[in-house]
Amino acid sequence: MRRDNWRGIYWIAWKDMKTYYLKPPAISWGIIFPVTWILAFYLRNPQSFQELIPGLIAMTMLFSTTAAEAVVINFELRLGSLERLLLAPVSLPSVLLGKVVGGAIFGLLMAMIVTGGCVLFLGVRPDFLYLILIGLPSLLAFSSLGALLCVMVKEVFEAQALLNIPRFIMIFLCGVVYPVSAMPRGLQYVACLMPLTYTVDGLQHSFSAVSSTMIFTDTLVLLGFFIIFFFPAVHILARKFQ
Repeated sequence: MRRDNWRGIYWIAWKDMKTYYLKPPAISWGIIFPVTWILAFYLRNPQSFQELIPGLIAMTMLFSTTAAEAVVINFELRLGSLERLLLAPVSLPSVLLGKVVGGAIFGLLMAMIVTGGCVLFLGVRPDFLYLILIGLPSLLAFSSLGALLCVMVKEVFEAQALLNIPRFIMIFLCGVVYPVSAMPRGLQYVACLMPLTYTVDGLQHSFSAVSSTMIFTDTLVLLGFFIIFFFPAVHILARKFQ
């Protein structure tokens, strides 16, 4: 990749973070909604709250990254500013990758806040190496999923409505509040096709005292999801500008 593309990725991600992300709508979807949703289950059974921590962090990653992509990509598609970025000596994949990286960084910040709160106030002790191994590819996978769905539509409200379909399906099928292993076999197969399943599984290993090589499998699968989501998004965006 040319040096101009690397610089473009950096400055696009920095511009998006500075302009869009630290705003109330993005923060509310990134932290407030996951925490509120998990607290609803806590009120039913306070004794099992620590078991919900991996799901809480995974939901924070999912909602913060995808909400960020909806704000950035669709807002700029409507204004035409995304197309103007191509006037710079930066390739289209690099422009979109800058958007994805910016969303992933925002998701990382939100996840760090939630994880830090759990460590400080609940006394949990995760394996931070495992958290990094599972967190970074998860953020890239979710951010690229958000980019893929957002380039299919033009308006922000259309993107949010479209994103809610996979987000809420994954919440109920990917082990956030109910173990995948306890589901009917057919639903287990469906869960295996969704990236959040591997994030929750990897985070559960991160918060357990037992070392597991499965986390490396989860990491590789999540990187595969990133590739599967990113390149079709590039193709769809390129067709919009033809």
